[in-house]
Amino acid sequence: MDTDVIQALHERFPEIDFRAGPLLPAGGGGPQQICIRVEAARLLEVLGFLRDDPRTRFDQLADLAGIDYLNYPEARDRYAVVYALLSVPHGHRLWVKCLANDPDPRLPSVCPIWKGAEWPEREVYDLFGIRFDGHPDMRRILTWDGFAAHPLRKDYPLRGRGERTSFEEVTRESA
Repeated sequence: MDTDVIQALHERFPEIDFRAGPLLPAGGGGPQQICIRVEAARLLEVLGFLRDDPRTRFDQLADLAGIDYLNYPEARDRYAVVYALLSVPHGHRLWVKCLANDPDPRLPSVCPIWKGAEWPEREVYDLFGIRFDGHPDMRRILTWDGFAAHPLRKDYPLRGRGERTSFEEVTRESA
């Protein structure tokens, strides 16, 4: 499975080094799952190919998640967005990682490819501050408009920035 997908990618995009590798270190016991890297400038082209090519047919975006690599050993980039793809016809999965950096982390929106990306992209924007260019409704989804921070960034204080001080604290006894 995985070698067929990587081979199809190399045939279509011979100039791209996808840095394909196992999602987890060897020895996990289950089937090997592959993660590739794609630059932001080529993201839509590569993901469109992975969805449409009959050899790959990744017809579902199963998940989309943000990562903050602040203080991560040997990390060269600050943020990543990982796209978990599922091919129902072929029964295989692929993870695609795309990197972004401060001061204005941006990636292209994959909503034109998978409409189901709309809310997960909004969540990543809200919690990590990564904007998705071309998104149909790029606004916060979990915090409120005007909230100045992004709570899942590693430089966000563990106890927040005082945003809870104006709300009554609810305990088991007072509920």
